[in-house]
Amino acid sequence: MNDYSILEKRLNVNFKNKDLLYQAFCHRSYINENPNFYLGNNERLEFLGDAVLELIVTDYLFHHYKEAEGKLTAWRASLVNTQSLSELARKLGFDDYLLLSKGEQKDTGKARHFILADAFEAFLGALYLDQGFEKAREFVEKNLIVRLPEIIKKGLFRDAKSLFQEKAQEKVKITPGYQVLREWGPDHAKHFIVGVFLGKEMITEGEGSSKQEAEEAAAREALKVKGW
Repeated sequence: MNDYSILEKRLNVNFKNKDLLYQAFCHRSYINENPNFYLGNNERLEFLGDAVLELIVTDYLFHHYKEAEGKLTAWRASLVNTQSLSELARKLGFDDYLLLSKGEQKDTGKARHFILADAFEAFLGALYLDQGFEKAREFVEKNLIVRLPEIIKKGLFRDAKSLFQEKAQEKVKITPGYQVLREWGPDHAKHFIVGVFLGKEMITEGEGSSKQEAEEAAAREALKVKGW
């Protein structure tokens, strides 16, 4: 394994239980290939970290902004979606510490984005277990919530589905439809590929950890494809 103490120094954290830190980066493909490894995969930590992350971000938005629930929900979604978390995980250097099968190590495409986002949530779950809620809150505010002013200023929180529907009705008089093309993974860590259609024509597809996220990704891509 890589020297995780370097990562700890970079993140300014020091785990009391190092196994929690190692497990946060342990993808199920690694366990499949190394069944005698003494730790389990990171999916339970990811499950916990997802809830911790949502509470921290929701609490911050509630106490720092007076906007209506709908806008706060859009801002939260823009912070905690797969793309946002995978970008941050890569920036923090998580890619170098993932425990993956040889096959997964070679795949640096879309699948890696999900693995990195999941690892971020698992790391947060591990940090919460090891050092408590306040340390987890401090980490999220310092590394993730700090991006919120830019998201608000640039309008990056805008709902692509609503915008694509508005443009489609305006330009071709058709309301877009969405269809799940593929889904996989356990109940708490499912992934979906969804196609977006104008009539019978599929414009493009999107991927996400929920149907809603996949639909949003598909709409975002469709806006680019159509030049809208």
